[in-house]
Amino acid sequence: MGIRREEEMEMSDDDMEDALESKDSDESGPLAQVEALKEENDSLRCQLDAYRNEVELLKQEQGKAQPQRSEEDTTRQQQLSFLQQALQGMQKQLLKLREDLKQRETELEKNSEEKQQLESQIQSLKDRIQALPTSHALPLEKAEREDRGDESTNHSSEAAVAVVSCSQEKENQPEKGPPSPVKSEREALLVGIISTFLHVHPFGASIEYICSYLQRLDTK
Repeated sequence: MGIRREEEMEMSDDDMEDALESKDSDESGPLAQVEALKEENDSLRCQLDAYRNEVELLKQEQGKAQPQRSEEDTTRQQQLSFLQQALQGMQKQLLKLREDLKQRETELEKNSEEKQQLESQIQSLKDRIQALPTSHALPLEKAEREDRGDESTNHSSEAAVAVVSCSQEKENQPEKGPPSPVKSEREALLVGIISTFLHVHPFGASIEYICSYLQRLDTK
């Protein structure tokens, strides 16, 4: 019995050692896993910190570049707005020019029609005037001609009398009375020359100019 107990005690001791060894081995496995997990966690944390730092740097760079880009966008928008306004102004001017052109074309057509009507009326009046005989002159033209003839006759007679008296004075004739009616051939010739001269000069001429003209004729 004692021997059996000793054997059982030895066996129990061996079992306890095996159990302790197995327990140590079992406990060392989770610890290694925990350590590995800790290391992996630290590594991931470092990577996360690196990512965070990189994100912060990107945000800072983007924040620095954003104002410059916004200024460029604002400038481009202003230029685009200015160009749009200029284009709208040019379109308005073009429409106004088209309206003015249409109005001018309408006025030109109207003026051309009126011109054609006036030309046709003038041509018809010319044809009527040419168709009339020369004896049936218009009363107004006849009256004007008569008035001109009377005025030229009066001027001619007055100038002739004055020139005759002037020529008589130059020839030192003794008679210095009032001008007498035309009697001699010379006086008649002078009256004809002066009448022709005044007819050529419808607005009249001075006595000195007529006398100088007669003197030039005498020299010739």
